Amino acid sequence: MSGTIPVITIDGPTASGKGTVAQRVASALGWTVLDSGALYRLTALAVLQQGIDPADEAAVADIATRLDVQFRPGEVWLSGESVAEVIRQEHVGNLASRLAPNPKLRAALLGRQRAFRQAPGLVADGRDMGTIVFPDAELKIFLIADVRARAERRAKQLIEKGISANLEDLLADMRARDARDTERSVAPLVAAKDAHVVDSSTLTIDQTVQSILDLWSRFLSTPPKAGV
Repeated sequence: MSGTIPVITIDGPTASGKGTVAQRVASALGWTVLDSGALYRLTALAVLQQGIDPADEAAVADIATRLDVQFRPGEVWLSGESVAEVIRQEHVGNLASRLAPNPKLRAALLGRQRAFRQAPGLVADGRDMGTIVFPDAELKIFLIADVRARAERRAKQLIEKGISANLEDLLADMRARDARDTERSVAPLVAAKDAHVVDSSTLTIDQTVQSILDLWSRFLSTPPKAGV
């Protein structure tokens, strides 16, 4: 391992479970966790609250640079207001997905994301963690799941929170978001060349977490290549 602070990246499509998995992997290792998607959702929420035109790339990026954000265990605060539940609402997530291709916004958030790299280590989840934000990460995971399985998970989450959910609508929305994420010209959702693909379609959260911890253990036990 290099002398830098180690990073495990977990990228994948929406509702693949990467956020929950990242939290649990970080907890098991005693590391910091970065939910990069929350920064985009927070920007989207600020855009909605301030009535900014989402098509105004410069204005959106400016909001991102001035976000008054605090992350606490299980909590997210924006300008002194608890917004952990609000930023998980579908309309906020959809706007975040539409804002994500904005190159000015991505540049504005890049430094903030990299600042989360703190000892003893970082688990970062998102869509371009292993390809753009932390290309030197020691372990890169690309977490996938069948789109219907993901839609069913999201429906279950919403129903548990007392929010009505239509599976077919969620499925159509998820497919549209997948298309936006994978086809955008700036930092598209794609597995890094050195990423390990983990399919969680038929795995429990615990099984998915364990598979990643096993990969990390395997990485630690692998002797470095000569000259590295």
